[in-house]
Amino acid sequence: MTNSNPVISLDEVSKWYGNVVAVNDVSLEVFQGITGLLGPNGAGKSTVIHMMAGLSKPSSGAVEVLGQSPRGDHTIYNKLGVMSEHEAVYGFYTGRNFVELAAQLYGIDPIGPAVDKAIERVGLVAAQGRKLGTYSRGMRQRMRLAATLVNDPELLILDEPLNGTDPRQRLEFHDLMRSLAAEGKSILISSHILEEVETLADRHLLMVSGKLAAAGDFRAIREELDQQPHRIRIECAEPRAMASALVQSDAVDSVSVDEDGSLMVLSRKVSVLQRLVPKAAAERAIRLMRVEPLDESLESVFSYVVER
Repeated sequence: MTNSNPVISLDEVSKWYGNVVAVNDVSLEVFQGITGLLGPNGAGKSTVIHMMAGLSKPSSGAVEVLGQSPRGDHTIYNKLGVMSEHEAVYGFYTGRNFVELAAQLYGIDPIGPAVDKAIERVGLVAAQGRKLGTYSRGMRQRMRLAATLVNDPELLILDEPLNGTDPRQRLEFHDLMRSLAAEGKSILISSHILEEVETLADRHLLMVSGKLAAAGDFRAIREELDQQPHRIRIECAEPRAMASALVQSDAVDSVSVDEDGSLMVLSRKVSVLQRLVPKAAAERAIRLMRVEPLDESLESVFSYVVER
């Protein structure tokens, strides 16, 4: 697969259960690299992932993965690594037993080298002989990831892989995902931990209420929502004097003074405001302590999409 070809495509896909519509007319594409699939609980993310993995058939529309349908042709599973959201491990198995079982299901032969490599990649060589029931939740997640990697898949589909992991494990997860992407693998990560996906993913897909609300780089998504003003917090020595100066500009929609004395500025012309603030402060000898944009994060973008 080349960079220009989608590794996953959904064309007008819907999924319903009786009278409940879980996914409604979703069309999207996932390309090589790391893609984040985001949305609140009940947004339809897991349902979409089940259809991508061939675990569920769409009620209408078409799903294509690596150039073929994920249902009806089992050979595609040799190219996929799927990690579901819900834990499914046997506590009496050792970590190595668990990964070996996955390797056997894939028909890998010989098993040993593949299992060794997968466990080494998730950093659990020292713990592989322990029973899974003695692992922390974060360690179980990592060993589940090893089982997902054991067949050296072209495409990884990971549903909430960061659940139960601590900050150090998340950093290690980031490093591993970037390493896999650098090898040419395609990775789709579903997560509610927005700040983690923001720093990791090249592209984001935002789902709300069973629909695709936005797609692309999060800053590009934010630009598409410019009917919503950007929020900027300003901390300065004389907030009321600064507010009086800023409110006269057509680059400023509104200015308010918070209880702590900081200014909250709403603006649709941030580039103009960036020049205006230091100029107004210099002309009035007002000392600036902090100018902070509050909308340049994926979480703020997501909140705008949800509230639209």
